[in-house]
Amino acid sequence: MLTPRLRTILAALAMLVLSACGGSDGGKHQAGNGALTINLAKLPAGLPAAVRISGPASYAKTISSGQTLSGLAPGSYTVSADSVLSGNLSWSASAPVQSATVADGATAVVNVSYSSSTLALSMREVARVDGAVFLAAPAGDARQFIVERSGRILVMQDGALLATPFLDLRNRVAASGEGGLLSMAFHPQYASNGWFFIYYTDAGNNIVVERHSVSAANRNLAEPSAVLEIIRIPHPGATNHYGGLVSFGPDGFLYLATGDGGGAGDPDGNAQNLNVLLGKMLRLDVANARGAQPYVIPATNPFAGQSGRRAEIWASGLRNPWRYAFDTERLYIADVGQARREEVDIADRSQAGLNYGWSISEGSLCYNAAICNKSALTMPAFEYDHGSVNGCSITGGYVYRGKAIAELAGRYFYSDYCGGYLRSFLLRDNKVTEETSWTIPDIDGVQSFGQDGNGELYLIASTGKIYRLVRAGSP
Repeated sequence: MLTPRLRTILAALAMLVLSACGGSDGGKHQAGNGALTINLAKLPAGLPAAVRISGPASYAKTISSGQTLSGLAPGSYTVSADSVLSGNLSWSASAPVQSATVADGATAVVNVSYSSSTLALSMREVARVDGAVFLAAPAGDARQFIVERSGRILVMQDGALLATPFLDLRNRVAASGEGGLLSMAFHPQYASNGWFFIYYTDAGNNIVVERHSVSAANRNLAEPSAVLEIIRIPHPGATNHYGGLVSFGPDGFLYLATGDGGGAGDPDGNAQNLNVLLGKMLRLDVANARGAQPYVIPATNPFAGQSGRRAEIWASGLRNPWRYAFDTERLYIADVGQARREEVDIADRSQAGLNYGWSISEGSLCYNAAICNKSALTMPAFEYDHGSVNGCSITGGYVYRGKAIAELAGRYFYSDYCGGYLRSFLLRDNKVTEETSWTIPDIDGVQSFGQDGNGELYLIASTGKIYRLVRAGSP
């Protein structure tokens, strides 16, 4: 007769044997003695492929180079080869999807052969809104929300602008100089809480961030009475360099980028002063606000609990970070330069307290000095000189993660207000590679990018015309 203790020991041994055989799957082993060799041909050396393999027992693997996969269970496997991009050359498999049958103790072979073609992009005009400065949408939402500098947010649904604005704050927004209603951000749980946040300048020249709510009765209207002021930042004097973007990071915190307060050369030294909020990237916890306190300081903010330093600060040394973007764990900040250099600062989201240099440096150049101490500064990942070819004022965009032009995945797009072009680069192994200029129809100065709920990109011209980035020749 088995004792309870002996039964427990035998059951544990049985589980160990089952685990060694591939897991608890009703006797059907997840592993086996089969193999699958995938050969890649005619792909440039050093260019990573994107080949997905799926098979029995939920087997899934993605490879970037040819190899042999061993220890496979017998059965049918599907090999899907995505198109990959190098510069503006798209490399596509002649047979994008193939299947192979793996037998126990045998090796199946799949050959994937590539050929190249030039990827051409185009801009499709989707709307015209005088004073448009931004476009956004909740994740997965088919609508687009267009921000007007004068103080309105319009809704575009099924390609048409709705007659009634989503929100109208023209009586509270001051659009003098570079001010106005400059951006909006939807809370990550917008579908359940209905919260969205706006960034604007008021009649007192202050930067204001507020939380608003969508109407429960009509999802195309905001609730006018549901307003909570998150932060108000004094911006005395000049009416330029407000920064302008509010956004949620992948950590769920609210980020906002402020300009240095305006004037040439940061005359008040705001960007390097950790006791003021101008010329900074700020990071706020708006989910755990308590009572009348509209935000709390995340415990991991670099200056939390330090006297003489504002705990809201995430990064410093910024001149006018008009637009920035998150891509998974990376943050791309396009900081507008003074007179010589435009820059993109790129950092991992975990890198807190970085100083991007302004006004000690402009890009990687010393500002207003022959030499300067840059030992404590973080230099740009990417920069360019002013001039007729490059322009004079960078307009930062996004890393493409849409589905319509899958080859573009991972490319960061940007433009220049004076240049009006479309360019991109790829960050690989923490280095900027594949700098590409895209030939697009001529449009006026690009003042902002936008991103819809499916990750597709938009450009907003100074004329108010709004364009969606598309594959040339697409319907």
